[in-house]
Amino acid sequence: MANKADETYMREALKEAERALNSKDTPVGAVIVHGGKIIARAHHQVRLLKDPTAHATIIAITQAASTLQSDNLDGACIYVTKEPSAMSIGAVLLSGASRLVYGAEDRKAGACGSVVDLPGNERLNRKMVVVRDVLAADCYTLLRKSSSGGPAAFI
Repeated sequence: MANKADETYMREALKEAERALNSKDTPVGAVIVHGGKIIARAHHQVRLLKDPTAHATIIAITQAASTLQSDNLDGACIYVTKEPSAMSIGAVLLSGASRLVYGAEDRKAGACGSVVDLPGNERLNRKMVVVRDVLAADCYTLLRKSSSGGPAAFI
């Protein structure tokens, strides 16, 4: 269930998504919160770095692990403007984060319920709370502004 803090932190993730849009990348942003503080923030940099793994969520996980000096993000909440792909949710699950909050569904590649549901797979040994559709309209608006596939690529 979403709460007021979820909207506040999603707005921070939207700021990161704007940065991606301004650099002509897919407008996806992420922030990671631990102990009530933002410990990481990132945006998609796939085109900039010419790296298919440079997704906002993965970059933010690397930053958060460095900040905490740990490979385990237990107690952390990851906010991302678009539903994570299989690659990104795999990293989220392996990070040990306790909670994931996302905005827009990705009906073509989403791995948190839209196409597949990796966090809900009971065969995996990692469990986390997933909160969907937080500020979804704002997240979709940014995705629609993207020249990297238009709205049909995401919704």
